[in-house]
Amino acid sequence: MEALGQFIPLILIFAIMWFLLIRPQQKKMKEHQAMVAALRRGDQVITQGGLIGKVAKVKDDSELEIELAEGVKVRVVRNTIAQVLNKTEPADS
Repeated sequence: MEALGQFIPLILIFAIMWFLLIRPQQKKMKEHQAMVAALRRGDQVITQGGLIGKVAKVKDDSELEIELAEGVKVRVVRNTIAQVLNKTEPADS
């Protein structure tokens, strides 16, 4: 019984860390993954490096082509997109 009493504080510390640190981080990761998956041509984005540009082409599942200025295009990995500034509206069919 005494041994169980010694583990209760450890269990409580783990539970508090779960709800304050781990769970919010997992939620934030899921939101970022959904944002990155929804990127399409015309969206204005900010990369983790601070570059602001417009998505010119969605190459594949892991790569985008971003136009930083007229005629200046760079290839970036999707996961390096930090924020979407403006979403484009889907084209009417």
